[in-house]
Amino acid sequence: MSVGTSSAPGARQVPRPLAPRTSGDPADLGIDPDQLPDGLVVADEHGRVVCFNAAAVRITATPAAEALGQLLESALPLEDLEGRRWWQLTDPYGGLAIRVRQPERNLLLPGGREVLVTARYVRAERLGPVHRVVVTLRDTEARRRTERSHAELIATVAHELRSPLTSVKGFTATLLAKWERFTDDQKRLMLETVDADADRVTRLIAELLDISRIDSGRLEVRRQPVDIGAAVGRHIQAYVASGLEADRFLLRLAQPLPDLWADPDKVDQVLSNLLENAVRHGEGTVTIDVTPTASPREGEDTGTSVTVSDEGAGIPEESMNRVFTRFWRGSKRGGTGLGLYIVKGIVEAHGGTITVGRAPGGGAEFRFTLPVAAPAYLT
Repeated sequence: MSVGTSSAPGARQVPRPLAPRTSGDPADLGIDPDQLPDGLVVADEHGRVVCFNAAAVRITATPAAEALGQLLESALPLEDLEGRRWWQLTDPYGGLAIRVRQPERNLLLPGGREVLVTARYVRAERLGPVHRVVVTLRDTEARRRTERSHAELIATVAHELRSPLTSVKGFTATLLAKWERFTDDQKRLMLETVDADADRVTRLIAELLDISRIDSGRLEVRRQPVDIGAAVGRHIQAYVASGLEADRFLLRLAQPLPDLWADPDKVDQVLSNLLENAVRHGEGTVTIDVTPTASPREGEDTGTSVTVSDEGAGIPEESMNRVFTRFWRGSKRGGTGLGLYIVKGIVEAHGGTITVGRAPGGGAEFRFTLPVAAPAYLT
């Protein structure tokens, strides 16, 4: 007999949706508990542990054979941060019948190890007795690393903001209080310093916004045709105009280059950061090679590669894997240590790749590759 919603002649038979399964046993769903990334502990209707997976063993340092068959509060003796026994406090089997879960919270294992715990109360029927208690455990180390990273970011930003803002406040207060005592040249020098410090604050805030967008995956890329050779040339001209010798730079363009579609502002940001690193931390000639190459993105044949290298001491081998992390600094010559982290985020937002290595002249060599990414109507 078919199952439907109507028995009228000619009516279309619509299958009823199956009721969701609410078993607390992962094996009922075809899942091996030992393959789960989080600790899983399941207790039956009598409060005895019937599942204690490999991640739970690792997190609690309790063998599964020792935990299985024990009462939940004995196999998993949790306390809250005030030292109260958690299972006696929450009473999953004798508490309110309307409760279905415990939200995630920090609890302590014996020895003071902190874990993140959530619990689900499975009932065979609404308001019925608890049939299963399903507990998940998660190590807090990853969260602590994230919190430390955020704390470091706040401390770095506070330190970097303090210096220019102190300068701005000092010069403006001095000018307002003693305007008539200074010559025009002195006033100009003070205002130029204030202007430079304001630019520094603006750059730092822009870096913070970029980091926020990169971390949340919201960094927008507005693709336009980009003449990468001309973009590099503009940066070189700016350095020469600021007083550097023109022969400090060597630009080599391989022809023909493919048409590159990318975000011009963000490409400028990448070039500015890499060239500034080469000029500030490197020595000798800064060489920029722009060449066509294989696309880093699957399904595309062509990409554009830009290599920036210098002839300085280079980056120590043991530091290579930390270059693109937050707060990495190649030397003690200032900077927030956020630039290369942002560069990597921008390149990857374009679908590209970036690497660091040792240049033929012994210095540092950064190479980023962008896919051509031409719009569909041009292909």
